[in-house]
Amino acid sequence: MNTSVKILIGLVVGFIALGAIMVFTASGTYSFSRFNSFYFLFKSHLWKVVAAIGMMIFFSYFPYDKYREYSKLALILIIAVLIFTFLFAPKVKGAQRWIDLGFLQFQPSEAAKVILIVHLAVMLERMGDELKDFKKGFKLPLFWIIIVSGLIFIQPNVSTSLIVAVTSFVILFVAGARMKHILGIIVPSILVLGSGMMIFKHSRERVMTFIESLINGGDINIQVKQAKIALGSGGLLGVGLGHSRQSDLFLPESYGDFIFSILGEELGFIGTIAVLFLFLFLFAVCLVIAKKAQDRFGQLLVLGLGFNIIVSAFINACVVTGLIPTTGITFPFISFGGTSIILFAVSIGIIVNVGRQTVKTTELKIAQV
Repeated sequence: MNTSVKILIGLVVGFIALGAIMVFTASGTYSFSRFNSFYFLFKSHLWKVVAAIGMMIFFSYFPYDKYREYSKLALILIIAVLIFTFLFAPKVKGAQRWIDLGFLQFQPSEAAKVILIVHLAVMLERMGDELKDFKKGFKLPLFWIIIVSGLIFIQPNVSTSLIVAVTSFVILFVAGARMKHILGIIVPSILVLGSGMMIFKHSRERVMTFIESLINGGDINIQVKQAKIALGSGGLLGVGLGHSRQSDLFLPESYGDFIFSILGEELGFIGTIAVLFLFLFLFAVCLVIAKKAQDRFGQLLVLGLGFNIIVSAFINACVVTGLIPTTGITFPFISFGGTSIILFAVSIGIIVNVGRQTVKTTELKIAQV
């Protein structure tokens, strides 16, 4: 196991441990008020953490080259699940995003992100230079991007749809797609995205309250207002772990999508900046692993999965600080567990496997020499 892989594993384990601590401190009061137990949500989070670590270990040993055989089938299946979710899943907070499995609220869009990245990496490796030709190459991956991001978009889940599209186009660009083709799709996509955000009541209200806050200088919503209070209360060094006041039912979803604000309150400005820099460092490590990968498939796979993690982290931080409209994007590895933490762990497992296979190939070549 090379140094990059060891550092990556250490970073992720550290994030997961920090997340467990933050969920414990942020969820206690709410757990007691609703479930008559300070530890109810924390225990729920813990078993998902165990599942996430288990999946990370499994995928770190499952040879990533096997994905070439099943990526298309997996993508078709997750598209079918997305259609099922849109047609039959109950609405929660104005959106149809979750399937209740009893033990877990499964969010198919999180799985779709990972599976699409895998299939794009497979396709682009096979295409090679044909990707530069719109008809012979570019339009084929574009078809799958439009299908997946479109189905997520109409849930409505605009933010995740945007992450899917942006991550996909980054992979296409790195793989060698022509910039004129990418820009030719991005420009009309922005128009469609903007129009769609105004059509859906759920997203329209979030966008309009954000615009109104910019014009009038008010707060976007109660969550962002309380999140800013939490961040401000933390000061430079924070109030200390377990001493958050905003988690005492002042800040809704303090243990979930807005846990970054509790982190800021308890660990201060230095703590939040340190965590964000560690996410940047994690992505840098992913780039090193990608560069050393033994094939183009592994390179694109690591790049896409790593980019998905860091863009999710920074979008969440931007939401909490009020820089962009409120979304349902979680803070990777740290927010209250569920589909998100498990799929991010799967992503890390795949990246680790690419790194491990690279080491094995290098050692084999050296032995042959």
